[in-house]
Amino acid sequence: MHDDELRYWIALKSIPGIGNAAILSLAVRFPSLAEAFSASPSQLSGIAGLAGESAASIRCFNSWNRIDRELERIHEAGMAVVTCRDERYPARLLNIYDRPAFLYVRGDLNKEDICIAVVGSRQASAYGKYTTERISRELAMRGVTIVSGMARGIDSCAHRGALSARGRTIAVLGSGLDIIYPPENHKLSAAIVQQGALISEYPPGTHPLPFHFPARNRMISGMSYGVVVVEAGEKSGSLITARLAADQGRDVFAIPGSIDSARARGTNSLIKQGAKLVDSVDDILEDILPQLERPPGLPTLPLTAGKEPPASPNQTSGGLNVTDEMIMKFLSARKIHADEIISSSGLPPGDVLSCLITLELKGIVEQHPGKFFTLKSFGI
Repeated sequence: MHDDELRYWIALKSIPGIGNAAILSLAVRFPSLAEAFSASPSQLSGIAGLAGESAASIRCFNSWNRIDRELERIHEAGMAVVTCRDERYPARLLNIYDRPAFLYVRGDLNKEDICIAVVGSRQASAYGKYTTERISRELAMRGVTIVSGMARGIDSCAHRGALSARGRTIAVLGSGLDIIYPPENHKLSAAIVQQGALISEYPPGTHPLPFHFPARNRMISGMSYGVVVVEAGEKSGSLITARLAADQGRDVFAIPGSIDSARARGTNSLIKQGAKLVDSVDDILEDILPQLERPPGLPTLPLTAGKEPPASPNQTSGGLNVTDEMIMKFLSARKIHADEIISSSGLPPGDVLSCLITLELKGIVEQHPGKFFTLKSFGI
């Protein structure tokens, strides 16, 4: 989207009383938001989320020099603005009711990302840090993008685990992208930009105020297929993320901890309430895979106990579908990178990665560090 159009999105967000709901309603009503600023009172009346005073503020808005200077600062800082109309906007985030109208981004957003959120205590134990890095690394090696909030403790370990596998990771901030919090994560944030993205709904210059973090948490869960909680006390903010995930129809996973540890009381309580206990990445992937075969946003459908799921119309007698067999043609004793399979097959990246995960869980394919794959019978 060109700056000429972006300035209207940013201008609307700067007007007191106008939030995401009103901007999204205006975007539905007007093909170009520029039209909203020249609309008559009758055209603006009845817009969901738009009060009379806010409508008047739109019509008399005249701070365009300030908006243009903000756009300049955004570009100078290496940021982009991605609206909900942009193909880079996270697909699953579109399906939550209070989605941001637009995002500030540093790095690379990929709509095809298969995202899993990993969150937990800021006061993490050595066990929690080790487990988080291991789970995140193994998920990243299987093509999953790790999403977290870049806070101290578990969040930072989740990002580092993904980075150590040369995988993708996305940090959702509760501040402007030019204000890194905590400040000791400057180096980590730079690495995330190289292998993923920093995103925020807050403009540059916004400080990390306490009420920003619950809002940030609904984005962490909203853009993910599921949320893994590692070490959370009884009043941890990670439990807010887990509750938001459940409300959004996302899967909730929890790493069990010692009954004597205060850091495990939140996670153990989640398991009592129905969160899935996790002791390996397969526990996560087996719940996520069925969702990749349906449009984003639909809830997971449980399999009937004791029965095999019905065969797909495109499934072969060997239990593989047409896409599986197509991907199999590129696999042999030679290690091949996932990107090479994507390029050679011409299939969407999400389809290829989903297929490779499925074949790995079926014991047909073996994955090696760096997203390289071989047939299991030839595995090294």
